[in-house]
Amino acid sequence: MNLQNTKTQVNLMRAFAGESLARNRYDFAAAQAERDGLPVIAAVFRYTAGQEKEHAEVFADFLRKGGAENVKLEAGFPVDIGADTLALLASAAHNEEQEHSDLYPAFAAEAREEGFGEIARKLELIAQVEHCHAGRFEAFRRLLAEHKLFVSNVDCAWICLNCGHEFNAKAAPQSCPLCGEAGYFIRVEMSPYSYQ
Repeated sequence: MNLQNTKTQVNLMRAFAGESLARNRYDFAAAQAERDGLPVIAAVFRYTAGQEKEHAEVFADFLRKGGAENVKLEAGFPVDIGADTLALLASAAHNEEQEHSDLYPAFAAEAREEGFGEIARKLELIAQVEHCHAGRFEAFRRLLAEHKLFVSNVDCAWICLNCGHEFNAKAAPQSCPLCGEAGYFIRVEMSPYSYQ
């Protein structure tokens, strides 16, 4: 596979750079969430940052296999300088949805036109994941904005992401009865490793 002088090479580099930057933005956002006393949101950002790293690796692997050495870019990338966790969640949801609905479908179409079907397929798969990321960030943004991150209208299962303590109630306690930490509760159905 030779990517030299193709739109696909440039698009892969843009995607690689974008995923790499997203990972850092989410690490920075996790630190802000910690400062805001929201370690559960910090965990969401870090979890997603790890997935962005994997996407970057997929793109970097294609670039290496395609003979890319030094790819010049002219592209805009979001900075997401948010003052608080709520603003950072909104920016993250917006950026992820743009990758899903605009950027990666366009990159996939160009890759397919240039005869790079496998690259197009991976871009489409990653676009689906980005849609999930957007939904995840939007769900947590909405709960935080509505002051329902730790409160529900009905009994639901809660889990402390710090120690694993689970219980059913309409609200999470201020601090976990097992480990004593605050801000780690999440609805079990929103936990990344839920078995329910």
